[in-house]
Amino acid sequence: MQKLNIEKSALEKAVADFTKSYSKLEDSRTLYEMSVEAEDEETFLEASKEVEELERTLERLEVQKLLSGETDANSSYMTINSGAGGTEACDWVEMLFRMYCRYADQQEYKYEILEMTEGEEAGIKSVTFSIEGSYSYGYLKAENGVHRLVRVSPFDSNNRRHTSFASVFVWPEIDDDIDVDIKTEDLRVDTYRASGAGGQHVNKTDSAIRITHVPTGTVVQCQKERSQHANRDRAMKMLAAAIYELEVQKRLEEKNEQEKTKKINEWGSQIRSYVLHPYKMVKDHRTLHESSKADQVLDGDIQQYIEAYLRWSHES
Repeated sequence: MQKLNIEKSALEKAVADFTKSYSKLEDSRTLYEMSVEAEDEETFLEASKEVEELERTLERLEVQKLLSGETDANSSYMTINSGAGGTEACDWVEMLFRMYCRYADQQEYKYEILEMTEGEEAGIKSVTFSIEGSYSYGYLKAENGVHRLVRVSPFDSNNRRHTSFASVFVWPEIDDDIDVDIKTEDLRVDTYRASGAGGQHVNKTDSAIRITHVPTGTVVQCQKERSQHANRDRAMKMLAAAIYELEVQKRLEEKNEQEKTKKINEWGSQIRSYVLHPYKMVKDHRTLHESSKADQVLDGDIQQYIEAYLRWSHES
């Protein structure tokens, strides 16, 4: 039922987009015919604007056709970890987290923090959250990899330029009917006292859960729920989804279809650079797509990079 509901929601949105686009096309045709007949330049410009807007909508629908993977239509989980750069890197994680939350808002996705570890001085050391909505994973899988920030540090009294790194890992939420074999003896379960946002209760008991799948080295954490039992159930669901994603990637690599992304979690595989000094530029190193509007990108305007990645991935 869960799978059917996701598919139903995606199909309803696709039909609504098509109906809206067809209506706009008819309106644009009417405006164009009126402008030619009346030799009205203002009406012609209005029709041209409608056509440009329609082209953008059709381009988005065209990109969505590329989301044909088994789990592309699913909701997703995202983990952001700080890398080289100390306090700078923790601040960079917080900036990225804000960027993805803004993007989720723009896409009308719902997000929920599942685990957060704050930096010692500022920012966030690591954060894991869920992003719920149709094609959340299909789009956000483009963000897998290392993100690099270059800027004048707000934490440096000498105003020197710093480079910081953060890694992003995205994996899909999987349906309950997908069976993932996880052996109890392969798990290491740790409890700890939660920190950060979540209400006063989180600091009173060791309710937070960290589960490590020893054979793969996969680690998931959850501190969102009030009880240790609830956090364990949520973490196990996340772990099953993460291991399933690893298996999918393994199969794809064996077919030589994902050579370009097989190192997505290695520090030497930065996928995108965000330069804020001495100039402003955000450049994706896979697709070579770039924008000088760095502030807008950091405010959630990343759909352009996601669509460029999907086209590049499809053509490669």
